Amino acid sequence: MPEIAEVARVVHFLKKHAVGRTIEAVKTQEDDIIYGKVGTSASAFQKAMTGKKIVDARQQGKYFWLVMDSPPHPLMHFGMSGWMKFSNDDTAFYRPKKGEEPEWPPRFWKFVLQLKEDAKNEVAFVDSRRLGRIRLVDAAAEDMRKTSPLKENGPDPVIDKDILTVDWLSKKLRSKKVPVKALLLDQANISGIGNWVGDEVMYQARLHPEQYSNTFSDEQIKRLHDAIMYVCDTAVEANGDSDGFPADWLMKHRWGKGKKDGSKLPTGEKITFLKVGGRTSAIVPSVQKKAAAVAGGVSEDAEDEDAGEEETKPKTGGKRKAKAVEEEEAEEKTPSKPKRGRKNIKEEAKEETEDVAEEKTSAKPTRACKNVKTAVKEETDEEAEETQPVKKRKTVANGTAKQNKTTKEEVKSGDGDGRRRSGRLSK
Repeated sequence: MPEIAEVARVVHFLKKHAVGRTIEAVKTQEDDIIYGKVGTSASAFQKAMTGKKIVDARQQGKYFWLVMDSPPHPLMHFGMSGWMKFSNDDTAFYRPKKGEEPEWPPRFWKFVLQLKEDAKNEVAFVDSRRLGRIRLVDAAAEDMRKTSPLKENGPDPVIDKDILTVDWLSKKLRSKKVPVKALLLDQANISGIGNWVGDEVMYQARLHPEQYSNTFSDEQIKRLHDAIMYVCDTAVEANGDSDGFPADWLMKHRWGKGKKDGSKLPTGEKITFLKVGGRTSAIVPSVQKKAAAVAGGVSEDAEDEDAGEEETKPKTGGKRKAKAVEEEEAEEKTPSKPKRGRKNIKEEAKEETEDVAEEKTSAKPTRACKNVKTAVKEETDEEAEETQPVKKRKTVANGTAKQNKTTKEEVKSGDGDGRRRSGRLSK
């Protein structure tokens, strides 16, 4: 899923190819999930955007928006598989297919913006799984972050350094008793941190992801804060391109899970995998020690459960794809009980569950790959973001198994085949 760095990549290309241009025409496809679930329609979007000038592109965590010359402004979220594509620059995509000519308009497009100043330059929002969101916010440009849903999300590590201080983080950690990585993944706490960024932060801080948030010392909290700022700043500055990340980063070496030689750092230290809040976390046990109480009932042999599958080459099978979509329902769900004032976040989580049921068809899935169960865990656990209680996840899996069959067209498109994972980008 696109995290803070990948969204920063899109904002970078929007500023390069769209900001300062006028939208001459808008093509839309009606979608009562992507538009409708947030109170907008494709026709309303088309009417509001046509003839407007794009003044700026901005971001808060996993959300981004275009600042128009007058309200309303389009606010977008990619969900699990959404992206913004450019007709004149295929390098903007963070998971490009190899050996294929780019098609235009791209598959699964939801809107296409035709820019007046350059007829060959068009911008399209795509989403094959329909878990993204496109809405119109009728507010002044400077008030966008004061409106829902942005105001319900936590500070952004890159643009809100004056808020996300060591003292602020200390109070946040000690106000809860949850595994620290689960707290980081909850967008109501901090905006933009997903699975791979969370793992990198914990590794750079030399802290264990299972350790309860209220058990850290002042020195450990300072290390965690420094790691959050370092990882997010570095990844965003590189526009999410992993080739620009430091050679000693965990995410550069974690992709050997299931291979014969396993995952190791250049120094030879072993990378292992465990479950935290229902998600697979990559850790280096030799440096990430448990220094206090940790969450119970967590398997430290998660890598054994998934043995035999290569993480970098997920296969495409009907059952695997259906299961993957079930996992994606957890995208915006939080690991802890919602507090008052978080009604919007709770509703977003409910929408995620409803989306999957609505987008499925009754078409017979194609032949599943071998070791389906392990392949599912391998791909989806690494991509899925915000955490969800294990009990809830089982209910979803059992209750929607029949509904989560994919069409042959979806299987053929195969989001994972021949592509790098989120955070592993090509220039």
